[in-house]
Amino acid sequence: MSRRGGGRRSSGPRPDQGSSTPSPSFQRGGGGDRGRGRGRRGGFTPAPSPTPVRAPPPTASGYVSAIAGPSTSSTPQEMASSSTAPPPLASSSASMEELSQEIAKKLSFGSTSATGGSVPVSSKAIVPPPRPQLGRIGRKCTIRANHFVVEVSDRDLFHYDVAITPEITSKKVNRDVISQLVRSYRESHLGNRMPAYDGRKSLYTAGALPFEAKEFVVKLFEKNDPASSSSSVKKERQFNVAIKYASKVDMHHLKEFLSGRQKDVPQETIQILDIVLRASPSEKYVTVGRSFFSLDLGKKGELGNGIEYWRGYYQSLRPTQMGLSLNIDVSARSFYEPILVTEFVAKYFNLRDLSRPLSDQDRVKVKRALRGIKVEISYRDNARSFKVTGISNLPVDKTMFTLDDKKTKVSVHQYFWDRYNIGLKYTSLPPLQAGTDAKPIYLPMELCKIAGGQRYTKKLNERQVTALLRATCQRPSARENSIKEMVGHNNYSRNVLVRNEFGIQVKEELTSVDARVLPPPMLKYHDTGRETRVDPQLGQWNMINKKMVNGGKIDFWTCVNFSTRVQRDLPFEFCWQLMDMCNSKGMEFNPDPIIQIHSADSRLIEKALHDVHKKCTAKLANQKGKQLQLLIIILPDFSGSYGKIKRICETELGIVSQCCQPLQAKKLSKQYLENVALKINVKAGGRNTVLNDAIQRRIPNVTDLPTIIFGADVTHPQPGEDSSPSIAAVVASMDWPEVTKYRGLVSAQAHREEIIQDLYKNYQDPQKGLVHSGMIRELFIAFRRSTGQKPHRIIFYRDGVSEGQFSQVLLHEMQAIREACGTLEEGYCPPVTFVVVQKRHHTRFFPADHSKRDLTDRSGNILPGTVVDTKFCHPTEFDFYLNSHAGIQGTSRPTHYHVLFDENNFTADGLQTLTNNLCYTYARCTRSVSIVPPAYYAHLAAFRARYYIEGETSDSGSTGATGRSAEARSLPVVKENVKDVMFYC
Repeated sequence: MSRRGGGRRSSGPRPDQGSSTPSPSFQRGGGGDRGRGRGRRGGFTPAPSPTPVRAPPPTASGYVSAIAGPSTSSTPQEMASSSTAPPPLASSSASMEELSQEIAKKLSFGSTSATGGSVPVSSKAIVPPPRPQLGRIGRKCTIRANHFVVEVSDRDLFHYDVAITPEITSKKVNRDVISQLVRSYRESHLGNRMPAYDGRKSLYTAGALPFEAKEFVVKLFEKNDPASSSSSVKKERQFNVAIKYASKVDMHHLKEFLSGRQKDVPQETIQILDIVLRASPSEKYVTVGRSFFSLDLGKKGELGNGIEYWRGYYQSLRPTQMGLSLNIDVSARSFYEPILVTEFVAKYFNLRDLSRPLSDQDRVKVKRALRGIKVEISYRDNARSFKVTGISNLPVDKTMFTLDDKKTKVSVHQYFWDRYNIGLKYTSLPPLQAGTDAKPIYLPMELCKIAGGQRYTKKLNERQVTALLRATCQRPSARENSIKEMVGHNNYSRNVLVRNEFGIQVKEELTSVDARVLPPPMLKYHDTGRETRVDPQLGQWNMINKKMVNGGKIDFWTCVNFSTRVQRDLPFEFCWQLMDMCNSKGMEFNPDPIIQIHSADSRLIEKALHDVHKKCTAKLANQKGKQLQLLIIILPDFSGSYGKIKRICETELGIVSQCCQPLQAKKLSKQYLENVALKINVKAGGRNTVLNDAIQRRIPNVTDLPTIIFGADVTHPQPGEDSSPSIAAVVASMDWPEVTKYRGLVSAQAHREEIIQDLYKNYQDPQKGLVHSGMIRELFIAFRRSTGQKPHRIIFYRDGVSEGQFSQVLLHEMQAIREACGTLEEGYCPPVTFVVVQKRHHTRFFPADHSKRDLTDRSGNILPGTVVDTKFCHPTEFDFYLNSHAGIQGTSRPTHYHVLFDENNFTADGLQTLTNNLCYTYARCTRSVSIVPPAYYAHLAAFRARYYIEGETSDSGSTGATGRSAEARSLPVVKENVKDVMFYC
């Protein structure tokens, strides 16, 4: 199911993905397909060769082929008019290359050259579809958003290249150099211009400087820090700064883009204006990405283990329908506490006695936590800072080094006594190491203080995350007020550089926007329940008097308990009540476990699971094809075992499991049992509920033709994991027209690779020739087996893509989809709608009147179903914000949906309503969720797969497998019977 590396080619077959035969295996009977016994109806027809032939498939009315005409056509006109298939191509690889070029042309709307050939395509040429029209469905309302209108005067902007010698890596020092240059030369050499500087190699002015190129000498003064001196003196540093004219910025381009008359985003112009708005805070505050933090922006607070949080704000200039908008949101980040390193170590490990030496394991953890941070020495009159590069393997009284005379060797402990008359207290602690391995500088921990304002970039543990969320969680009214205060504090309109120099005005009022509240969908439950349908209210409902629309059947199950803090009889009572709940909600749950419910030693989890599997297999040996369907597990009392259990069950033994926390299990809460029953039902192949419109075939672009809905996501390693692979997950609906069951596949790929590499692959087999495989093929095969139909339409929800990656992801992943389809059947090319799902943004919505209860949910947030496609959406492209869920605590975050490709010709109402309605079909709860379920499921599947290779995250933030060892371990293959159900729920 996985492979190491990021290439799309594989060196060998992967049994879990795709066909093992060179020709398409999706016709009836192919690949073990049993279908529904419908012969060729809806099935794939084998192509005469393993290469895709690009001809328009015969389909129902309205089916749009993305690739039309034979590959031998020399002109677009000939391609459009031809309907015959080309002769077999000479080589498969050549045909695939032609297909790739044809796809690229289609996706990029590329033009032809004067000679008739295709212009080389780049990802920049891809143009997403225009907004079809604004949506109309729903009750109209007015809300506010944390977007502030920006007006820019018509001034000429100029770009200059900056070169500072000697080169500096620190943005802060660079800014200090340029600030000093402006102070020294503004009137005499800069024409009284005040430039905006990006901290690197670019400088911008409103109006030209009085020269094309010029060099300046800039002197900075800082505290001296020679090792041989303790006196407080000033050290002068001299820099040569070369400024050279680069270009004049076209403001007309920006105006044309905002008015919709220009398609290309004037990224450089927007970036310049953004730099101007960020110039002042960049000098005053700690910058983290697009956010600023300072103790002046709010009170700090402790997170524990030597970490604290600082308050700040996020800021980004964006082009929108209403013009330029400044998106501002309050934020908080974790920082190191400015304390002595010894105090940090004591807090980090909850130690009271530092006189005892650190274990090797703890020493490595301290090294990871402190490596790269700055510490200040406190034993000299003149303070000096050092960057920690490591930690000695020995304590200070045993760590030896050679003095400047290159003869005398002394310990760190002895050196500080002889040189500074300091007797070290914690002689068993190792010293910090600065400098290089060849020329190390040793610093006792007790004499070093962590410099303030340094961001903590490691993963926070659960307690720290909880503390951060608790401290920063704000109701909508409080968050709105905090944002207003932050804007007032920044005072953009009175900033000399912003207002006077560049003529930029930022309005201080939140933007009011017209929104609509979409109606919730009617949900269908089983007809034997007292309530067969439900209309959700405020994004939630319950299972009272309802039965699952399709209850699963559990014949063979058992339970193992790893907790020692529950009573002996609790596992039996818990399972009995859970079974009763499942049956009462419409499942068929055998009351008798296949083997005795029992407890096992939590120190021997692997052995216990293998024993269960062995006993159940032996018990079912005489029943062909039967196996353990469900293993209920009461987890150990300590954390860290869940990932191990899931890895063993799902990739080694082929067991579908349901893990339960002992604290929850012993409560025997009806609500908890009901929630667990919902999970068990989908793991047994059942459905909890479906959209009534799906049953009635009333969902446009879904229920009229067999439609497969995909969700895809890529998750990356935590900060500090520099070589662990990224995990890609793709799920796809396996039922039509219900679209509620999703099969999930996972794959490992290169570290921080965002493009999904395994959507389509092929490899050359010595005996079989060219073999096609990949996630798309496997999911199409599964859809055909499940429904007896081939998909006539694809809807692809892609999570986790930033705006800068839109073109690249679309080009490569759409090409993979096309290639995969082309290998299934001659001319097979179902139309695709490709939608990016974005949750990591800073747009927030607030009710126009917080006091009106009919405008808010119980948490004070805007109502579930609120959709916005005006004012601060993209000026021309098809996107919208949807708040599909009810808030629980804090301020709800809407999800941003951006359509990058649409051959199904969705209307705004059609896609918005479909997306909102799908949010009510999430299997794990009776609430609408904030993100469309296929994308949500893909995220869960990717998160689950990370357990397979990294184990459980420890409290210190380190993972079970780190560094190169994690990358070297390929992703274990999930067993086929596990993949057949929604195991990731």
